[in-house]
Amino acid sequence: MAANVKQEPVEDTDLETRVLLMCHQNPEGITDALIQEDMPHFDVKQRVTAINRLLSTGRIDLLKSSSGKLIYKLKDSSSQDAVKGSDQQEKVVYQIIKDAGNKGIWIRDIRFKCNLLLTQVNKILKNLESKKLIKAVKSVAASKKKVYMLYNLEPDRTVTGGAWYSDQDFESEFVEVLNQQCFKYLVQKAEAAKETKVDPIAQRNSSYASSHDVWKYISELGISKVQLSVEDIETILDTLIYDGKCERSIVVGAGDSDKSKKLYRAINPVIQSTGLMRMPCGSCPVFHNCYEGGAVSPTTCIYMKDWLQL
Repeated sequence: MAANVKQEPVEDTDLETRVLLMCHQNPEGITDALIQEDMPHFDVKQRVTAINRLLSTGRIDLLKSSSGKLIYKLKDSSSQDAVKGSDQQEKVVYQIIKDAGNKGIWIRDIRFKCNLLLTQVNKILKNLESKKLIKAVKSVAASKKKVYMLYNLEPDRTVTGGAWYSDQDFESEFVEVLNQQCFKYLVQKAEAAKETKVDPIAQRNSSYASSHDVWKYISELGISKVQLSVEDIETILDTLIYDGKCERSIVVGAGDSDKSKKLYRAINPVIQSTGLMRMPCGSCPVFHNCYEGGAVSPTTCIYMKDWLQL
């Protein structure tokens, strides 16, 4: 006698397939409202049944978005392999940390997204750390706080501060040495251009150096213990621009190349800048957003305090 096999309703199966397809098309997640809008011919009971079945079988996750809305996201198979044997709450927390990438995520944001108690989140984080699935990294933005990311990820430079920070401390002397050497190279380039005895326009053009040229010069000096990138050198060159020691020109790529090249040259100011321009407010890019009680204010401005101490 043949065994009776339970058959799922065709409509419910179609609804599950459609929800999975929507999750695949919207990696950031879908809401109940979006499901209802896409499939208005299914009633609430059918939708709830289908979603509960997908959740129980581990094919989707239920999370909370940054706006506080509940969303459904397609479950990552690689995440499931990594936390195999863990409970559902641990899997949800792991997925939240994975979605944060190499910029990491605060424990407060983890709590908000998973809607768990602080004691539960702390216990889960300790378990994941002990399994070497995640790691805690101190952020230069807030030294007393930690962000969590996957164990094998290299933290983003916005978290570590890049080459300018060591153990959460800003390497001001290192930056100053790089500033001086970059300016020295540009001055040498300008002096070599003057000695060519050519017309002024050709002389001016030959005094420019690309950021890659400056980077190569600094690398050959061997004054840095860390590997510097061209972007790091451009950051130093930008400080020279703010100090009025050099100027930048951008050359758009010719022919098939769409890449632009940044060129720099040392300059001598025609006249001395006024007192207002020498103070931090004179060249501050967020001057118009500065006011008492705001995120930027004269009272909390570290540049103003340093300037007053000169």
